[in-house]
Amino acid sequence: MAATLEIKYFNSYILKRYEPITTSSPNVIRRQIWNGSFGIPTAIGGHPRNLDPRLPNCWYLEESRIRGGYNNTTVDFGVRAYLVEQEPNSSIRLNSLIYSGIYNSRTGVNQTNVFSVAEEITKSLDPAQGAINKLYAEDTNLIIFQQYKVNKALIDKDAIYSAEGGGLPVSSFKTVIGQTVPFPGNYGIGNNPESFAVYGYNKYFVDPNQNAVMRLGPDGLVEISAAGMNGFFRNQILKVNSSAFGVGKLVGGWDIYNKEYVLSLQPVSISAQLSEPTLSWDEKAQGWISFYSYKPSQSFSLKNNHYTTFEDSLYLHNSQNGIYNTFYGKRTPSSIEFVFNPQVSNSKVFNTVNYEGSNGWQVDFFRSDETGPGTLADPAAFVVDSTAQVLSYVEGAYDSAVPSNTGSNAVVQPIYRAGFYRKENKYCANLINSTPIAQEEVIFGDQISGVRGFFMNVKFSTDNTTDVSGFKELFAVSSNYTFSSGY
Repeated sequence: MAATLEIKYFNSYILKRYEPITTSSPNVIRRQIWNGSFGIPTAIGGHPRNLDPRLPNCWYLEESRIRGGYNNTTVDFGVRAYLVEQEPNSSIRLNSLIYSGIYNSRTGVNQTNVFSVAEEITKSLDPAQGAINKLYAEDTNLIIFQQYKVNKALIDKDAIYSAEGGGLPVSSFKTVIGQTVPFPGNYGIGNNPESFAVYGYNKYFVDPNQNAVMRLGPDGLVEISAAGMNGFFRNQILKVNSSAFGVGKLVGGWDIYNKEYVLSLQPVSISAQLSEPTLSWDEKAQGWISFYSYKPSQSFSLKNNHYTTFEDSLYLHNSQNGIYNTFYGKRTPSSIEFVFNPQVSNSKVFNTVNYEGSNGWQVDFFRSDETGPGTLADPAAFVVDSTAQVLSYVEGAYDSAVPSNTGSNAVVQPIYRAGFYRKENKYCANLINSTPIAQEEVIFGDQISGVRGFFMNVKFSTDNTTDVSGFKELFAVSSNYTFSSGY
């Protein structure tokens, strides 16, 4: 039976017929054949097949020219590979910028959906430096953060360069994004724009490809992670980028209350609340001054207050409510570690530990370096001299005996201290050695005082009894020591 096909405009077309074919598998294969020029084979890939009478033969009309354009290239009748393009009129250029018309809320002009092809509305950067992941407008400049590079573009002006290489900005009404100037140094923001924070003229961000924390200021790019923390950030940023730990984040923010850049390294989901750190950088100290126990999903400041978000909740820091060391409803004791290293070339015996500050501090450990002989079972092994925990002034208090009398005749028993003693607001405690038995010792273990070594690692922390969540200060820590003649 004849069929009539209606053509709306003149062009070249190909008429095709498809017939259904089934194999031994349950899937139905539709094989293309040309009208009157194809013989039906007996097998496909060694599998017998028969026509499926449930599906009728189909005829298709296809344009023979690419995109159906007049006099465009004609496709051949041979074998072709088909590529389905979801958005044939668009392309993603990760290293380019494009801008629309102007928007003015005062006059009601809104041309944000106008992209004039008659004007130069695109600005491309070096594709070798990766995608653009962060933009920041500062005065009349646009800071562009690529994965491996940081650039500065002029806004509403361009630059004219002299023969000597100097540049002079020149205003231009037709120029929206002018000359692009890269900052010296091969640093970028990687794929972690969430690490960006700004205060004044300083911009802070993390370059995960260089394992570096950066500051962009009037003096250019400065690697602030090099302030005694190179090894730390190398290990922590590698965890964030490692597939073994999942996709992590580097959450940065500016704490306007304390004037600090706060960076949280999160190799896994923040809901896990693991031990990965959150720490802060202080410009006055030019160093990383503190670690925090909270893991925010966002960090920002507003009107002299520092805010973070966690699990869809907003939290205000430094709220002046008298509660310290508590983040997101969970309290964590404060702690600080010291290294005692006087007379570095001499072996010493540290006899006491002293501190000046608030009540409620305890010593978690007082530990030496690996020195001295080992145990009798293994004389060649090194040992580490250490003490047991030194309790705080309150937690170390105890009575000498239970009073024999009660009521008005009760005998007041003296209070003794197993930890720190206090005198004139200074706290002091003797160090009792808790090291296992060592070779050639006549008196050993908890029967001797002092800890031997060239240097000592000491950790102070707040206890769980004295003014819990209250304000505590630590001014100075010291130790009395004598020189050791040997082991």
